[in-house]
Amino acid sequence: MIADEVATLTPSDEAEACAMVAEARGRGETLDIVGGGSCVGLGRPPEGKRRLSSARLDGIVFHEPAEMVLRAKAGTPLAAVEAALEAHNQILPFEPIDHRALYGGGEPTIGGLVAANASGPRRVSAGAARDSVIGLRLVNGCGEAIMTGGRVMKNVAGLDLVKLNCGALGTLGFLTEATFKLLPKPESEATIVIRRLDDARAVAAMTAALGSPFGVSGAAMLSPGMGREFSRTFLRVEGVAASVDHRADKLLARLAEFGPERVLKGDDSRRLWWAVRDAEFLAEPRDRAVWRVGVKPSRAVEFLARLGPRALAHLFDGGGGLVWLSTEPTPADAAALRAALAPFGGHATLVRAPDALRAAVDVFQLQPPTLAALTRRVKAAFDPDGVFNPGRMYAGI
Repeated sequence: MIADEVATLTPSDEAEACAMVAEARGRGETLDIVGGGSCVGLGRPPEGKRRLSSARLDGIVFHEPAEMVLRAKAGTPLAAVEAALEAHNQILPFEPIDHRALYGGGEPTIGGLVAANASGPRRVSAGAARDSVIGLRLVNGCGEAIMTGGRVMKNVAGLDLVKLNCGALGTLGFLTEATFKLLPKPESEATIVIRRLDDARAVAAMTAALGSPFGVSGAAMLSPGMGREFSRTFLRVEGVAASVDHRADKLLARLAEFGPERVLKGDDSRRLWWAVRDAEFLAEPRDRAVWRVGVKPSRAVEFLARLGPRALAHLFDGGGGLVWLSTEPTPADAAALRAALAPFGGHATLVRAPDALRAAVDVFQLQPPTLAALTRRVKAAFDPDGVFNPGRMYAGI
């Protein structure tokens, strides 16, 4: 079906969303869930008969700065939430990635953030988005409203419905609201820069920094050609200004053998980490496929060596535990990447590629049979008739 021919349903509240989903289920129709459109290229191509949009579910439900908690409707632009938090010197701890550098358009929303588990460099110290989401409201595939979690963090018995839905790309339900725990905005930050390390030495430096007692909140490496003709390794510390200066000095001394050369502060540091967060250094050329690979930092260099020249460009985040890289957009390159990763037990996600490639290869890591069976059972529990985002994560689910 041509994209422009797909009708879009835009409920104004949760009750209307329930009615729309129930009607679609009764007719045997499938629905592609859409938000602001900034993650449109993530996952397999859409297959639904109609779209279900969160565009009219907009606004902050409550923000209690003293309790450091915020709830917002799914269609609320992320920029609006961050502006509200900025007024109280607070942040979303997980530094959410903005996919527009890779996909070129749309508006990041709260629903898209949760659906993609959109997390940035600070996850090495603060966790991913799913670690900060403490409550959700969603509509399941039967047209029923579900509320899970609440205003405070607490232990969960049985299935953790919050974490199940974070990163599920809307395959389990139509999100209507999300509640987050917050953190104070760091007063200051400093980034240590080390030039001209090869991949192995860069991983060693990042490992040493992350294993230090100095509270490193970002550890990344850009390979040669990403803004400079030489590699650059970055290590960030954040917090109260006096503490940041003290810890940066201590970290410089700890890393003396690697030859740290300078320290970035203020806006220079922030702009750098925004670019790392959003994988801006891989955005061009736009015809390349972009992959996000999770692997043990100690095996990252071996993985890249096995992949060889098919890796056209790469950067490390998370101390080497996250490898962003680009390849030619071909099934052969996709197969070679997964073969290179297989001995190390990692996970590879095809983040950007033409629709034809996303339909032809596994976008997400292929699951072993037992896990695939469990995935089908979880899908059936939330969405027994397969109304939501058919095939978005795995073909046939």
